[in-house]
Amino acid sequence: MFLLRHRPVVFILVGSTAALVHLLTVILLVEKIHLAPLVANVGGWLCAFTVSYGGHQLLTFADHDAPVLQSASRFLLLSAAGFAINESAYAILLHTSRVPYHFLLAIILLCVAVVTYLLSRRWAFAGIRP
Repeated sequence: MFLLRHRPVVFILVGSTAALVHLLTVILLVEKIHLAPLVANVGGWLCAFTVSYGGHQLLTFADHDAPVLQSASRFLLLSAAGFAINESAYAILLHTSRVPYHFLLAIILLCVAVVTYLLSRRWAFAGIRP
């Protein structure tokens, strides 16, 4: 019951965990494997997607009535669109800013999170209307 009454808080916790996984994965891939930040960002998104979908499916939107295949495919589409925006903004900022790559990515992840919450609630985890 707590989860349902505090959905935005749970979304923030799940999203923050996924964003942290994303950011730490990128830092690891850049610093230890020497990938370019834009390439590492793809790996970060893939890792974060599993954390994000699982957390939202089981916690944030636990009361949803959408079939799993429907919510998973919609969330993947939503996440991929968010990642396309993320990667585009990241590419632009990496080439036009002197701010370190990890700070730029953190800012972008925060901005995309707000849109993801709204679209997740209204579409990805929305049930089939009679």
